[in-house]
Amino acid sequence: MTRGPPERTPGDDGYKPSPPDAASMNHTEFAETVREGNRTPLSRLGSSKAMYADTGGEMDDDAVLAAAGARAHHAAETFADWADDEGHDGAAELFAAAADTERDHAETVADELGSEEFAGTPAVQEHLRSVEGTIERLGAFVGWALAAGKNADQVVGYFVGQASPMTASTFRDAGGDFDDHVEAAGAVLEEVCDGDDDWDRAGDAAAAAIEADYDAYFETLESLGVNPKPVC
Repeated sequence: MTRGPPERTPGDDGYKPSPPDAASMNHTEFAETVREGNRTPLSRLGSSKAMYADTGGEMDDDAVLAAAGARAHHAAETFADWADDEGHDGAAELFAAAADTERDHAETVADELGSEEFAGTPAVQEHLRSVEGTIERLGAFVGWALAAGKNADQVVGYFVGQASPMTASTFRDAGGDFDDHVEAAGAVLEEVCDGDDDWDRAGDAAAAAIEADYDAYFETLESLGVNPKPVC
């Protein structure tokens, strides 16, 4: 089995993603083994430092909203494009529904922010737009959704801390959508995966998507003079 992208160069923390063991896989086991195999990056992507990286160190309401809106806006564009050129009906429907959901998230943020202009494409979306193949895209989608759920949890925590319960509730609902994405993608993977090799490919793709998000976190924090490794 391919074990994901190579380790980063000396001076990094040595993290290397782990795709799941594909033996006797079903979609519930797949999601759990992706979580377990990528525990370190997912944990750090669910830390307050991840939000600090997303906002470029500007931890205020507008910056947090703008970062969340950019993630949703660009995810909607990615998944709409995937839906348009997907040959498997179930996968196409999943990607189209995810595009609609992320578009709704972006519109909600725009209403809160008072602007529909969002920043440049996040690194994880740049990566996803390079992924080809139904199985690979479904796996990458699961990896993206797991990391995105961690991001949503941090946004909820931020607005709870800012005594903005309505905004926190909005992002709590979004976090539930990411759980639904993982479940729905897993069900489609059960339709398209024919044996361990296919589950391996999906697992590699999930790990690579998480890695793309984690690399951006790591590199941005280093550029801001912050140690990326400890979780806070």
